[in-house]
Amino acid sequence: MAEAARDYLGPETKARLDIDRQLTEAGWVVQKYRQINLADGRGVADREVPDGRGPRRPDYLLFLDRKAVGVIEAKKAGSTLTGVEWQSTKYTTGLPGTVPAITKPLSFAYEATGIETRFTNGFDPDPASRQVFSFHRPETLASRRLE
Repeated sequence: MAEAARDYLGPETKARLDIDRQLTEAGWVVQKYRQINLADGRGVADREVPDGRGPRRPDYLLFLDRKAVGVIEAKKAGSTLTGVEWQSTKYTTGLPGTVPAITKPLSFAYEATGIETRFTNGFDPDPASRQVFSFHRPETLASRRLE
């Protein structure tokens, strides 16, 4: 998207465009909920999947080998990400029973602005949100669930 056109977008939309690009660079196939095809790649990032508990939904639901593994809570650039982990955690536990998942609750949670990214690995002995430089590649998350 041309830089001049980005100037007319809201801050949340800009953040999601940056997050989409970063996910794609990390090897994820980014899709819209109503157009999802889990066979498009090993890792699929699905935008705004209903969680079955009303109008709130995770900004992204991450699928690995056709099963849900994590969520991303997107915030506009400049937002403080520490303190919003509760939102990501809520989405890791609110998955509808019809969605196949590797674990329930989901094991991986990100909070991201398109500039800053934080990550929680539910398999850690003491899970805590930590700053990371980029989204993990699908194969990296696959190996993390086996550690």
